[in-house]
Amino acid sequence: MRLNTRLLIAASALSIMAAPAATALANQAVPAAPAQAEPAPLEDLIAGVDIPYQMFTLENGLTVLVHEDRKTPVVAVSVWYGVGSKHEPRGKTGFAHLFEHLMFNGSENAPGDFFEPLQQVGATDFNGTTWFDRTNYFQTVPTGALDTALFLESDRMGHLLGAVTQENLDNQIGVVQNEKRQGDNQPFGMVEYEQLETLYPSGHPYHHSTIGSMDDLSGATLDDVKSWFTGHYGPNNAVLVLAGDIDVETAKQKVNRWFGSIPAGPEIEPVEAPVPTLDEPVSKVIYDQVSTPRVYRLWAIPGLNDQDAVPLEMAARVLGGLASSRLDNQLVRGKQLAVSAVAQASTFAQAGQFEVYADLKPGVELADLEAALDAELADLIANGPTEDELQRAATQYAAAEIRGLDNLGGFDGKAPTLAQGLLYADDPEFYKKRLARIASVTPEEVQNAAIRWLDRPVFRLTVMPGKRQEGGENRGGYVTGKAPPMRTPEYFWQPGSMTGPVVAAPKAEPDRSSLPAMGDLQPLEFPDIQRAVLNNGMEIYLAQREGVPMITAQISFDAGHAADPKDALGTQSLMLEAMDAGTTTLDATELAIAQERLGASISGSANRDNTVFTLSALEPNLAQSFALLADYVRNPAFDTSELERVRSQQLNRINAENTQPLAVAQKVLMPAIYGPAHPYGVPPSGLGEASVVTELTAQDLREFHSTWLRPDQARLYVVGDVTMEQVTSLARQAFGNWTRPSAPAPEKNFDVALPAPQPRVILVDRPASPQSMIFAGKVIDKKGTDDLVALDAANSVLGGSFLSRLNSDLRETKGWSYGVRSMLVSPEEQVAFAVYAPVQADRTGDSIAALREQMDGFLTASGVSEDELVRTVNGEVRGLPGTFETSGGVLAGLVNIVELDRPDNYYEMLPAKYEALTPAMLDQVAREQNLDDGLVWVVVGDAATVRPQLDQLGLTVETATVGEAAE
Repeated sequence: MRLNTRLLIAASALSIMAAPAATALANQAVPAAPAQAEPAPLEDLIAGVDIPYQMFTLENGLTVLVHEDRKTPVVAVSVWYGVGSKHEPRGKTGFAHLFEHLMFNGSENAPGDFFEPLQQVGATDFNGTTWFDRTNYFQTVPTGALDTALFLESDRMGHLLGAVTQENLDNQIGVVQNEKRQGDNQPFGMVEYEQLETLYPSGHPYHHSTIGSMDDLSGATLDDVKSWFTGHYGPNNAVLVLAGDIDVETAKQKVNRWFGSIPAGPEIEPVEAPVPTLDEPVSKVIYDQVSTPRVYRLWAIPGLNDQDAVPLEMAARVLGGLASSRLDNQLVRGKQLAVSAVAQASTFAQAGQFEVYADLKPGVELADLEAALDAELADLIANGPTEDELQRAATQYAAAEIRGLDNLGGFDGKAPTLAQGLLYADDPEFYKKRLARIASVTPEEVQNAAIRWLDRPVFRLTVMPGKRQEGGENRGGYVTGKAPPMRTPEYFWQPGSMTGPVVAAPKAEPDRSSLPAMGDLQPLEFPDIQRAVLNNGMEIYLAQREGVPMITAQISFDAGHAADPKDALGTQSLMLEAMDAGTTTLDATELAIAQERLGASISGSANRDNTVFTLSALEPNLAQSFALLADYVRNPAFDTSELERVRSQQLNRINAENTQPLAVAQKVLMPAIYGPAHPYGVPPSGLGEASVVTELTAQDLREFHSTWLRPDQARLYVVGDVTMEQVTSLARQAFGNWTRPSAPAPEKNFDVALPAPQPRVILVDRPASPQSMIFAGKVIDKKGTDDLVALDAANSVLGGSFLSRLNSDLRETKGWSYGVRSMLVSPEEQVAFAVYAPVQADRTGDSIAALREQMDGFLTASGVSEDELVRTVNGEVRGLPGTFETSGGVLAGLVNIVELDRPDNYYEMLPAKYEALTPAMLDQVAREQNLDDGLVWVVVGDAATVRPQLDQLGLTVETATVGEAAE
């Protein structure tokens, strides 16, 4: 179960235990704010980015990297294969990704779903991904389960083909095709096809999308599977990284035991992928269900190892990657022609794309936006960036790298950082060289790279609101045609040959007759919670944690979407947007620049119960970053002219929300089950309605801010290597003179009658949708502060995990969906049970029928089995250490302990609560809530296709529309 679910379970019986008394802090005289010190030098920040490693190679060619980090008793296991969609031949597009799916369907000595044993051992951060250049598989496991993870990875590397059946292949073809439909069904879902198929000529390795074409996927055979596996999945084409609670000698013994006897595969032929240049500029207009026109400027650029890769990265950041970027300053804040503007360099191993796009502000002529966008590009090419722009961009990049060091594995932690460097550049420390290059690149180098690559013929793509002229069914293929001349990239870091010492192969194949036994597991030790209170009532909570030189702080106010005025929904969201537009002393650009200089990130957001402001700060710059956070929270300018700009942005987001299937479903469901008068009976985005947002004034925002954001309703949470003395000193300086209002604190009214359950279908027409979004729900008789451990475990069996009954049926058995989930939506007050199921359009009615059948069986004759209980309990208990591996995980745990009134040792007590569960207990709590009775089923899809199917279900079918377009 993922963190956001686990951390919302409750144990009210335990909350009566006394918590340690908080220390009251006298304000005394508030000292004058200290003169702002200079931010820490960039070279000092870069010096802190380090992932020490040792490397060795097995006789069969498997290269292994080991990073030792004992902060948590877990090990991240990351396996990267040097094969991706660029290796696919004609007629086999999408096959690298399809094969990745098959790798999770079991191997010869570990039959069945790969996730079953992983959940049993408490794995976290487990998944697999495919991209142009590589396919990777990863999981983070308790130290005692490392042999299990290595057994599984080695078995599918060396012993897969005997377990692959035609049934498995057919099923996963259906799953991948639904993944393609799900992506195609989103606004701008056709843009990637247009981009790749225009910038890269037919037959170029980067010409087709990783998801591939429907026809090629349908044509995959078992012979294809065998050929792909034997040709690409040898140990000599793989990198294995172990990061965490392990040393190199232990790694050598374990890796050699499990992988050493696997024979090497054939050498992989290198792929030629020169960077193409268009013969002439290309312009194209397509139509889609989008909220406003978007204009793109696109070029193919060289890959990661090219000498121009970093200069182009910095050009993109200066142009449209920073909060203070030129596009933001000129197009969004200055001339106010766009509601958003972005530039980015998407760089892969051998090529990439330089992408610039802007979303038109309503009421503005498209030609004016295009002219201004092109003028900013021309100015960057003609004059280059400034030293200051590059310094800020480099500082933000370094800060992001430091944040990444907090995570061992997953998508972007230490293990994948090392693996990518070795696989793409033959150097695990590629990240260091790239960072040093980013810190030292000059304005002249950036300008010269822009001249070389951005002064070439451009692909101008415009996406206009309207009906699509073509879907994605026939897109993503290899295509054929004559390739134009291409430029070969120049390599800046010449790859060497890094292998490390060779470890001799074992004399015999290891015993694979059963999974290895679990080793010793260390119990979770959640950090001690330190408390203090300022005289104005602001509460302070600290979880001290050594490790990455980054401090995470969060100020939480008792407000949230539930505090939005019922006659002015959207007030809070507009207030948060306006707070980003500057303080009484810093305008929007100055506020952005201040964060960039410090390598800090400040943001405001809201959930159902709380309004939250989050700071991520570099440890050397903590004092300045904390002062900036206080200014942001306490002193918003709510400038009238800036209000009009952010109002336009929010109106565009409302329009965009009305084009997104899941957002539309949520917007319809929550008022239907809670009732529009209930504080939770509002769309979870909190954006409100266009008619209301159009009329809000700066005074409305000031009044909401002064009413709900007050020190006696604030809780300051801090996680990092900092003392309570330091935190309280900073808090006194920043917030100590914030006076508590004399008026009583406002209260939200939850004493609102819920509507009587009315099982029905509500259909929202979204023409030409290849998929239907099913989102069902009901309010249950529980609060978020209740003990939800047993009910949460029951939901995990039903639909809350990959191996759940709902997902196994619709995805793994029927192949109608890319993924199905049920969940407990658990705010502090009334909890809702919900089911999420995006399914192929022609199976919408069948899918609802199947979901109802599964739920009925679960709640009657086919309750929780002993195996399901053991798997769920093992996964929850053994996964706890991995849940709190990062500062973000600790912060989430800290917030939930305080906000939901848990004892400080709540998470350390959870194992005993889980281990006391029985199948009968899970059946009882699920049946008490009648989870399938009274469900409201919202369906967002093509009514012409879907309505006849829904009429066969025996449920009342209503129709709904969502929002008029905002001007």
